[in-house]
Amino acid sequence: MAKQHQEGSLLEAKREKLAPPPLYKVLLLNDDFTPMEFVVVVLQKFFSMDREQAMRIMFKVHTEGRGICGVYPRDVAATKVEQVSAFARDNQHPLACVMEEN
Repeated sequence: MAKQHQEGSLLEAKREKLAPPPLYKVLLLNDDFTPMEFVVVVLQKFFSMDREQAMRIMFKVHTEGRGICGVYPRDVAATKVEQVSAFARDNQHPLACVMEEN
């Protein structure tokens, strides 16, 4: 898009391309004390998963030691980690939720 300026000269509007913000994976980490059903509830409540999807992720956490709950911009990921951690604490479970750059 060009604009007419004094004495016939043109000013070109430069558009800078901004890189999209980095995304972060939110992960649940396995422990030997948190019940599997509680993990399913967390996945449904905070990550809007249906029961089948939540069960799949819960088994991945149980068998592989960690599972990805979702990928989000930094602020959203940090909020999810805090919500899950607080919910686990309030329910006296040591469930760990972390985020790492994607």
